[in-house]
Amino acid sequence: MLNHYSIFSDENIIHDLLPTVVIMGAESTGKTTLAEALAVHYNTAWVEEYLRLFVAAKGDVPIESDVYDIAQGHLDLVAKKNSQAYRVLFLDTDLYTTCVYQRIYFGQCPLLIERAARQYQSKLYLFTEPDIPWVADPGQRSGPDERLSSHKLLLKEARLHSLNMVAIQGTHEDRLTTSIKAVNHTLMNHI
Repeated sequence: MLNHYSIFSDENIIHDLLPTVVIMGAESTGKTTLAEALAVHYNTAWVEEYLRLFVAAKGDVPIESDVYDIAQGHLDLVAKKNSQAYRVLFLDTDLYTTCVYQRIYFGQCPLLIERAARQYQSKLYLFTEPDIPWVADPGQRSGPDERLSSHKLLLKEARLHSLNMVAIQGTHEDRLTTSIKAVNHTLMNHI
């Protein structure tokens, strides 16, 4: 098992991180589709949701103590993709999402993970609304009712931390257009 403090050791700090844009939202709200489309539009890299990779590799749902490995895996993947990116890096979720789901399933999130979420807070959060049809994904998604409750908790988390958030809704084209405008504004004002 990972040393719980390695997330903050010097060798694990991501240096020279490009501006990041997080696609945040409940399950089955189009985060991955949007992250891929934005990466193509900006000719850059994007970071897959690490939890999906973790569950696929483990072959089972996470247990409470897996959160440290999930957080470290996320940061490692961000560092790897950052070196492949140009101008901006898109993230399909981040550690704030990890914190929310840790609380949903286990009642609390370790302070180290909360601290890491704040340390790597992004410039922009594209918050995907649950206004598109639910798509099942066995072993990865809970259900449409859970999607709505997760949406509310993620929105509460974003507001609690005053994340720079833009609501993303409508058709795929609407979502992409709104996202591109928000990303362009953020890149112009924060770089």
